[in-house]
Amino acid sequence: MSVTIAPIQEGLAAFLATKEYSKYVVIADVNTRKHCYPRLKPYLPKHHLIVVPAGEQHKNLTTCEQIWSEMTRLELDRHAVVFNLGGGVIGDMGGFCAATYKRGIDFVQIPTTLLSQVDASVGGKLGIDFQGFKNHLGVFTQPKNVLIDASFLQSLSYIELRSGFAEIVKHCLIADAAKWEEIRKKDFEEQNWPDLIAHSVEIKKKVVAEDPTEKGLRKILNFGHTIGHAVETYFLNKPPKERLLHGEAIAAGMIMEAYVAYRKKMIDLQTLEQIEEFIFSVYGKVALQMSDVATVIQLAQQDKKNKGGELRFSLLTGVGRCGFDIKVTPVEIQQAIAYYVG
Repeated sequence: MSVTIAPIQEGLAAFLATKEYSKYVVIADVNTRKHCYPRLKPYLPKHHLIVVPAGEQHKNLTTCEQIWSEMTRLELDRHAVVFNLGGGVIGDMGGFCAATYKRGIDFVQIPTTLLSQVDASVGGKLGIDFQGFKNHLGVFTQPKNVLIDASFLQSLSYIELRSGFAEIVKHCLIADAAKWEEIRKKDFEEQNWPDLIAHSVEIKKKVVAEDPTEKGLRKILNFGHTIGHAVETYFLNKPPKERLLHGEAIAAGMIMEAYVAYRKKMIDLQTLEQIEEFIFSVYGKVALQMSDVATVIQLAQQDKKNKGGELRFSLLTGVGRCGFDIKVTPVEIQQAIAYYVG
C-alpha cells in the first residue's frame, strides 16, 4: 500500500512519472469541485471530471449508477485511472465504482478532509450505504496510491476538522498510549495536524499490512464504530440539521464502548473517565434518548463484525491496546447508552 504525504503537485508528479494511462478521470462532489479541484487541475494531464452530490445521504446505488454511466459514456477501458478527490464519501464510493467497473480499473485516493486523510483513504475498504445500513455493500481493493496534502484542510469548517479528529483519538487509544497522553493534554485548537496525520497513517498502514481483509487484527480499527455506526445511521434518518458527522458519532461510540470495556473489567475507571472527559470536552454530548435504544441496538445487529447472530465488538484492553471479536449482549449496549445519556 503506497501513501505519499506531500504537496499535491509533488505527489501527483511522482505518481504520474511511473504510470501511463489511456484516460484520466476525476470524481469530485459539488464542494470539492469548488474548493479543491482548482488546486489539482493544473497538475493533471488532459482528463474528464465527474461531479456528484455531496453528503453521506448520496453514498448509494443511485449515485453509483450516475458514475458508472459517465464512465461508460466516456468509454473508459481497463487502462484508465480514476482520481477520487474528496472526503470519505467520495473515497468510498469512487473507489467502489472504479473497483467494480469492468471488474476493476486503477484508482488513486486524494483525501481532502482530516477524516479521510487519517482513516478512510488508507486501507482499501470501499463501499456504499444500502437500505439504511452504512457501508452495507462493498469490496476490499487497494488504491494505486493515496496522495495526502495537509493544505487541503484549510478548506474545512471547524466541525469537519473536529469530525476527523475522532479517528486520530481512536488510533491513539488502540495503539499508542504515549500519543494519547500527548493529545489529551492539549486543546483541540493546539493539535499538530501534520504530525497527527503521519502518525495515524503509520498505525493504519501497519495494521492493514498484517490483516488486509479484516479477518483478525484489523478489526481493532473498529473501536467505537459498532455503537457509533449505529448511532450515525439512526441520526441519518433525522432532518438534516439533526444528522451527525461520522466523527461525532464515533466519538460518542468510543465513550459507550469504553464503558462496555470497563463493565467487563478490561479497563479501569480512571481510563474510562479520562476518555469520557476528553471526548466530551471536544464534542459535547450527542442528543441520544433512552427511547432510541431499541432502534440503535437493531442497527448494531447489522454490523459486519457480527458472527452467528452474536454481537462482536473491538474493545480496549488498556490504553494503547485493543481486543477484537468480543461478545457483547444487547443488554450491555443498553447499559452503555444509559451511561452515556446520563
